[in-house]
Amino acid sequence: MNPRRLATVVGIDLRQRVRSMAWYMLLGIFAVILLALLLMSFSAFSLNSGGNGWFYSIVIMFVLLLVLLVSPTLSGSAVNGDRDAATLAPVQVTLVTTAEIVLGKFLAAWISGLAFLVVALPFVVVATLAGELNPAVIASSLGILVLEVGVVAAIGVGVSAIVARPVFSVATTYLVVAALTVGTLIAFGLGGAALRSEQTVTTRDVNWEAVPAGCDPYLPDDGIQCPTVEEIGCTTSSYTSEVPRFDRVWGFLTANPFVILADATPPTYDAYGNPSDLFSQIASGVRLAQIPPEPELEYDYCASTPQGDDSVEDRTEGTVPSWFVGLFVQLLLGAGLLAWGIARTRTPARRLPPGTRIA
Repeated sequence: MNPRRLATVVGIDLRQRVRSMAWYMLLGIFAVILLALLLMSFSAFSLNSGGNGWFYSIVIMFVLLLVLLVSPTLSGSAVNGDRDAATLAPVQVTLVTTAEIVLGKFLAAWISGLAFLVVALPFVVVATLAGELNPAVIASSLGILVLEVGVVAAIGVGVSAIVARPVFSVATTYLVVAALTVGTLIAFGLGGAALRSEQTVTTRDVNWEAVPAGCDPYLPDDGIQCPTVEEIGCTTSSYTSEVPRFDRVWGFLTANPFVILADATPPTYDAYGNPSDLFSQIASGVRLAQIPPEPELEYDYCASTPQGDDSVEDRTEGTVPSWFVGLFVQLLLGAGLLAWGIARTRTPARRLPPGTRIA
């Protein structure tokens, strides 16, 4: 692996992308959408009460969404597109190795994807300066975003080297990305609904049939002679139903790019223990899915002391983060596709797909 030859491949590929007018139009559209998102966020959130955290997390999630939508087009035909244009064979007869060609195109696709993050930086700076943000949130979210851009680029370039036709390779890349994003959600939802268990709910409540008209046993006496809860008495009822077991299938979500980004970011909560940004909202949802449902639940509305629900922060205590597992799976997938692509692109080739253009 020669760094100079690798840098040459990266430079050539980047120059080809920069010369395209559509590339600048795409970045401009992205900037306009972010500007509209900024204006709507200022009107929807109060930046003085933590709304800047929501805006920052929404911007980062939106950047990731756009990268997932655009990167397969930019990287899904990186290798086989040059083969169809008869520009790959002249490079293969030089001193550049096959690994340098594939890895160089991967680095170029990664850098091209990071251009969207560069466009979003001014908006991120506005969200950061608008109020106090945890530096760990900014550092971790941007770091994971950079890695996710690289994973999508690796998948696209690897598939483009494996599949002969550019159209099919781009479609295959979109399918892989869709499997990681939408497919994991579908597997999580259907799997949890399919794996059910019984749950018995017991409720103790006031015998409302014995309450006189116009009386509320829970409110102070307002002049009407109303009986108290102790005088009326309470009734107990129970029923058994089947509840989904998402705790058995939550592992599907670990490979989701949005879940990885949210779960790797340090959570932030308000004074009531509720999530104060989109990262914490998604991460707490995945953490709560790890908790198995109680086989028996009891609700006592006749108790003298009202029952209070625990906050989201309290309920997620003891749950485990999973972002590093999902990121490892994604990195393994990207590296495997790149290795397979290098093997398929290596020359001289023993066997080529029908109709493949050589030069």
